[in-house]
Amino acid sequence: MRLGSSLYHARKKSGLSQENVAEKLGVSRQTISKWETDETLPDIRQSKRLAVLYRMTLDELIEYDFDEQQAQQMIDSVSEEMQAKIDWNKVWSKKYPVLATYHEKVRIQDYAPPLREMLTQLRVDYGYNHTDAMLVLKDILARVWKGEM
Repeated sequence: MRLGSSLYHARKKSGLSQENVAEKLGVSRQTISKWETDETLPDIRQSKRLAVLYRMTLDELIEYDFDEQQAQQMIDSVSEEMQAKIDWNKVWSKKYPVLATYHEKVRIQDYAPPLREMLTQLRVDYGYNHTDAMLVLKDILARVWKGEM
């Protein structure tokens, strides 16, 4: 994760605004914004003050990342109706560009029948609905990919 993103998320977790942080550090709000967008970097003294302000070590601040609870809160904050409107392939393609282009190379028709069979089998054997069967199959694939199975 970029330092600016770490600073932004640590500030948000602390419940402080850019104005609050700027006031406590004696800098402008624009300075805080520039740090959080990686336009500029805080010096080591300011970084240490940020860590103290956010109740973290400097190492934690530099390596700060979402924890599972924060991720869950973000997921829960998006309504079912809004989730249905989101083009998830487009969203994930920004992080994983292969998702936007693989269909031009991969012969999907070769993979579709066995995958459809596996989805059907999960629905029949365990009574999963279509979405749950897809999620179970995705999880199994992830475990195989990680070498857990």
